[in-house]
Amino acid sequence: MKGEPDSIPEIIRRRGFAVTVEMNAPKGTDTESVLHAAEQISLQADAINVTDGPSAMMRMGPLALCHLLRDRGIEPVLQLTCRDRNRIALQAELLGACALGITNVLCLTGDHVGMGDHPEARACFDLDSVALLETLRKLGGGTDLKGNPLTGPARLCPGAAVNPNALPIEPQLLKMRRKLQAGAQFIQTQAVFDASLLEPFVRLAREAKVPLIMGVLVLSSPGSVRFVNKHVSGLRVPEELGARIGRAADPAEAGVKIAAELVREARSICDGVHLMNAGPKKLKRVVEEAGLKREKSSR
Repeated sequence: MKGEPDSIPEIIRRRGFAVTVEMNAPKGTDTESVLHAAEQISLQADAINVTDGPSAMMRMGPLALCHLLRDRGIEPVLQLTCRDRNRIALQAELLGACALGITNVLCLTGDHVGMGDHPEARACFDLDSVALLETLRKLGGGTDLKGNPLTGPARLCPGAAVNPNALPIEPQLLKMRRKLQAGAQFIQTQAVFDASLLEPFVRLAREAKVPLIMGVLVLSSPGSVRFVNKHVSGLRVPEELGARIGRAADPAEAGVKIAAELVREARSICDGVHLMNAGPKKLKRVVEEAGLKREKSSR
């Protein structure tokens, strides 16, 4: 049964520490297995982030899956990229999200089409993530980007992403400041393997009184380490962690333990964690290993 939609900041105020999990929409129309996994994930997670064509790979649009999650009482976070839509389409998507009871929107510029399975596609990038945040603020105030009045405002909770792994970090901190000024109400980071990298970003978030959620990637094998190092822009697994996965008798369990260690560190630094590459079983193991109690709370 549907509950009232919940913003990420409200979840954090109520729970003290949020757990969100990334999920891809299916590459096709069969949603049964995805929704079954989502129901299992929701036993441990406060919200599920639905990706928008990650790595420029064509998949079902995230709005449809977010709507199906809401129908099952699962809080979705709509990831929305500027890569595939112009400002007219982006505004239309946001109005639709609000009408369907979706509250949280993570605003992203998007990966380049050359990374994906349709490299001949034409990218749009009419807006970037900062302009998309400003768009949400306009829609929430009852007008479109041109100042034309809406018949009803689209009051949504916009979030933004940062990458603490980037060197130098100053451009990322500048981008984060711009995103906060544009109206971001929560910040989610790229996966990190060293929680101390978050310190300057946490300080900036605290100044703005906006929660920050640390990204945690659950590694599963030496192959997953190689894939991240080769294909994931702006992210590299430290050699010592790669070696730890490589020499483990059970690499998947080693990946769970590494992720749990990062979650434990995050609890003393920031406001939540966003877990990637974490299906239901992995998620449950990480949460248990990290010592989190995730019984569903009543509002």
